[in-house]
Amino acid sequence: MSLVLPGEQVSAQHVNLKLGPGLLQLSSADGRPAIVSTRAGEVKHSANRSKWWIEGNSRRYIPAPQESVVGVVISRSGENWRVDIGAAHMATLDGLAFEGATKRNRPNLKVGSLLYARVSLAHKDMEPELECFDAQTRKAEGFGELKGGFLVQCSLRMSRLLLDPAHFLFPLLGSRFPLETAVGINGRVWINCKEPRQTIAVARCIEAVDPDGGGMDELAVRKFLGTLDV
Repeated sequence: MSLVLPGEQVSAQHVNLKLGPGLLQLSSADGRPAIVSTRAGEVKHSANRSKWWIEGNSRRYIPAPQESVVGVVISRSGENWRVDIGAAHMATLDGLAFEGATKRNRPNLKVGSLLYARVSLAHKDMEPELECFDAQTRKAEGFGELKGGFLVQCSLRMSRLLLDPAHFLFPLLGSRFPLETAVGINGRVWINCKEPRQTIAVARCIEAVDPDGGGMDELAVRKFLGTLDV
């Protein structure tokens, strides 16, 4: 585990290097590129070391390109929507940023609608921009309006844990009853179950496992589920 403070250099190297949240490429005094951290946290990288980022436990979400988020539509501005993603600034969603959308055929989103979207542009001096399709395939791939269900708030660290396919919580819950989920890296989780008691159980389990909450492990969650009517 490597912890860094803002301004420290990070030895991130790869032929196809991609920098995630918390890292910035600058030019050093000798003209060589230098990777510098912009926030305090733990240095993380993908298995093949091509993607690097800083994982901290900040309270407010800081948008970064290619990240998946759950947002709430707060207003409409011309052909665009303004979306709350829990960041310092509202995000903008173009009316054509959906699979198959045209000027005559576009989603009819209303104020309060929930969206699962991808951050397409994020810069400290600009409002973030969203899109509801995969950048490579131009298909929805699960992005778009989230209908029904229930929205749960959690810590940013917990949302990153839930996005890990190896995490135990959703497979454990899915073995007991069917559920749909959409996890935003901005600390929001959309869940959809057939029965309200199942939805309540999922929400309580997320709260119990959250490192900022109960911090339960798998064994403790199994015992906790035994006390719930699911």
